[in-house]
Amino acid sequence: MKKYETIEFELKESIGTIWLNRPDVRNALNEKMISEIIDCFDEINDMQDLRIVILRGRGKSFCAGADLNYMKGIAKFGFDENYEDSKKLAKCFNVIYRCPKPTIAVVHGAAIGGANGLLAACDFVYCTDDTKFAFSEVKLGIAPATISLYVIKRIGEYGSRDLMITGRVFTGKEAEWYRLANKSLPTEELENYLNEIIKSLLSSGPEAITACKKLIYNICNNMDFEQAIDYTCKTIAELRASGEGQEGMASFLEKRSPRWVIE
Repeated sequence: MKKYETIEFELKESIGTIWLNRPDVRNALNEKMISEIIDCFDEINDMQDLRIVILRGRGKSFCAGADLNYMKGIAKFGFDENYEDSKKLAKCFNVIYRCPKPTIAVVHGAAIGGANGLLAACDFVYCTDDTKFAFSEVKLGIAPATISLYVIKRIGEYGSRDLMITGRVFTGKEAEWYRLANKSLPTEELENYLNEIIKSLLSSGPEAITACKKLIYNICNNMDFEQAIDYTCKTIAELRASGEGQEGMASFLEKRSPRWVIE
């Protein structure tokens, strides 16, 4: 794993943590950070021993949205430059969304603007009750465009209308109510809850988890209903015959833990 300037990657046993690491500006996104997140996820995809990816922020906040200097530069762009910049940001969110490993965003402090694209692209989002969220783009005369694909998938059309059109600030429990976060917790309870989720994920077959993610992606994005019927039949047949599927069924019948379980 190469060294990065705006993020850090930690690997402990089978768990990889990506830290947004610009705490002096509350981990605000700039062009460098966006590129490094893409590069890091590209590397993670090839790490066979990695089972879980966690996305967190150093310092007081998860991410305060776009960096002020980055925004100053964008303000001078014409359409073509803005389009190319937006495609890179879209790629950043999509590389998280398409990651074959289970992804968890752990959110505290603030998640403003584009930060919500980072977390919404993850499989699971856990936050502290006092985290402040906002889709603040409308206050700047723009729209939360590239993040909307992932946010709308999470919270639906009318929840998105409420939060995106008003641009209002809301906290963790409301984020949970809207399903932007899977769970909002008091700060002192968050780590214990996260550890229980990690333990649950590590008790499941890693190839099965990847297959689940691929299954959900293809059914939601690539297939009509009739195509999906045949696809799902082939998928379960392949998984039952796979080494991991055979081990899982054997361990169940033999009343033992499967070999992939990490205690």
